[in-house]
Amino acid sequence: MLSCGHQKEFNNILFNINKLNFYDVLIPGLPFGLADSNEDGRITRDEIQELLVLSAAANRLSKLKEQAEEYASLIMEELDPENLGYIELWQLETLLLQREAYMNYSRPLSIASGENWQRTWILMLWFLTMACLFIWKFKQYKNKAAFQVMGYCLTTAKGAAETLKLNMALILLPVCRNMLTFLRSTRARFFIPFDDNINFHKMIAFAIAIGIVVHVGNHMICDFPRLVNSSPEKFALIASDFHNEQPTYMDLMVGVEGVTGITMLILMAFAFTLASKYFRKNLVKLPSPLNRLTGFNAFWFSHHLFGLVYILLLIHGSFLFLVHKWTQKTTWMYISVPLIIYLLERSLRTGRSEHYSAKIIKVSNLPGDVFTIIMAKPNGFKYRSGQYIFLQCPSISPFEWHPFSITSSPGDDYLSVHIRTVGDWTQELKQVLNNDNGSPCTIGRAKFKKLGDVNSKGLPRLLLDGPYGAPAQDYRNYDVLLLVGLGIGATPFISILRDLLNNNRAVEDQMDSNTETSISGDSLTSLASSSMASSSDNKKKSKKAKVANFYWVTRESGSFEWFKGVMDEVAEMDHKGQIEMHNYLTSVYEEGDARSTLITMVQALTHAKHGVDILSGTRVRTHFARPNWREVFSKVASKHPNSTVGVFYCGMPVLAKELKKLSYEMSQKTSTRFAFHKEYF
Repeated sequence: MLSCGHQKEFNNILFNINKLNFYDVLIPGLPFGLADSNEDGRITRDEIQELLVLSAAANRLSKLKEQAEEYASLIMEELDPENLGYIELWQLETLLLQREAYMNYSRPLSIASGENWQRTWILMLWFLTMACLFIWKFKQYKNKAAFQVMGYCLTTAKGAAETLKLNMALILLPVCRNMLTFLRSTRARFFIPFDDNINFHKMIAFAIAIGIVVHVGNHMICDFPRLVNSSPEKFALIASDFHNEQPTYMDLMVGVEGVTGITMLILMAFAFTLASKYFRKNLVKLPSPLNRLTGFNAFWFSHHLFGLVYILLLIHGSFLFLVHKWTQKTTWMYISVPLIIYLLERSLRTGRSEHYSAKIIKVSNLPGDVFTIIMAKPNGFKYRSGQYIFLQCPSISPFEWHPFSITSSPGDDYLSVHIRTVGDWTQELKQVLNNDNGSPCTIGRAKFKKLGDVNSKGLPRLLLDGPYGAPAQDYRNYDVLLLVGLGIGATPFISILRDLLNNNRAVEDQMDSNTETSISGDSLTSLASSSMASSSDNKKKSKKAKVANFYWVTRESGSFEWFKGVMDEVAEMDHKGQIEMHNYLTSVYEEGDARSTLITMVQALTHAKHGVDILSGTRVRTHFARPNWREVFSKVASKHPNSTVGVFYCGMPVLAKELKKLSYEMSQKTSTRFAFHKEYF
């Protein structure tokens, strides 16, 4: 074994080498020469095991540390076939230099996108509409007698009010999920960037905030004081609008217009504040009991205050100082249709969630604070890969709904989701779905009574709402896919991979069936008709056959357990190599780095002998560090010239910027067009 002094020296080398190439370290015999404690040029199995333990520690691979003895024996088996009990140092160095021979198993396993111009024309239309409404109302009030009393303060306030009416109507539409899901399946997807619905919702909210400041500010600071302090001669111009009695400032504030306006201002300021990133994501630390104002729950509940805001808005718009004809009170005209759509949307969600009561089949705990729920697919429930659902657990909260990507395929007879415990609700859900001893539970359908009941053990029921459209569901529009998942962001793509695998399998089965039919035909006519049908079917099926490149980037090796079954299934069933899977583990130093070279060699040896990757436990090779995305795009472009590649990303916003930029650059520099779609979690 390594002496204490050698261990410290080895650790210093591993942690202080700043991305040295393996060959730079190997030439002087370091760090592997340190294993030769007596400097006789021989290394024992125990010394190799110690090297593996230290390398695993440097790369934060706890599982590999536990299996160091097994992998040390594998190296000895490879280099010491005569069972001498040791190997020569030069043998280990030679094996490491020739490791590329073992690494050839990364074979395929069995312009910016249109959203740029879509986003541009939508925003231009929105800005132009607001500008036109503001100017129209501004000029309208400039020609009124009230302008002589209150001046441009009045025209500015009224112009801002007109934009507020528009935006209070528009802000409802991006959150009408059923409507958006339907529109995604129509030609509207070619003109409207549905992927940006939440961003547009936030932009409208920002415009509303600006409109409120301009509208309320001009009223309270400018035109109200001018009205109150106007001369009798000037007030006479508009005296009929105030029952021929000049109001005081307090009269204006305590009237219906003032009370509803101030109340809306307070409610919206409260809701806007709790919807900000700092409060919504618990970045603000408040003392108890004010800490209840942070987090998702506070954001969700405060948003429901807008129900009261819309009632007040209708009242506010019906009592105007200077407008008396109902045809000129246009607030209800703006918001009635969007409000009806939204109310129908909420009613549909409520009714459907009661109908789609999920019957849990199995709950499994996975590494990395992740658990999966497998449910029986409700009757009539149809969805597409890439879509998501909302789940509610009434035993936790009868009001909270949380979104999760569907990880099962539409062709499966069950419904599955993978959930990471990142908040109070998911943590509570994990607890109620597990037994008292913390072990996962398997629940049979027979344990459930009629819809809405729970079994005798008190296991909770889950309500299901959906499915809803997401960017990933548009994968069917492309023949070549580049799927990039960051951590738990891989979930929408697992369903896509399952669906592609099922489709490819169906194509193969159809071809086999057509071949048998052709051979066993009773006549030339039946043979010809069978061939024509086969050709037609194959053409239809071929349009659905996709080439997918899946890149999964995670920092914890335990994450690979989440979708191990899918990766093994793809490796076994993808005979034509239409699906390439690439796993990247960012906690390990990049390949070629001295700190990960020994692990790379063990990885290659293990796969060559057993066909299994030591880190993922599957046939899919695990790469180290982060992908070189420019090389990834270049490789896809060279393999698929003159094609349109659908780039789908799900993860944190930081990587999305890089992928979007590369999609644009590579679309300009190559004949391949990359259409970028993003989804954040």
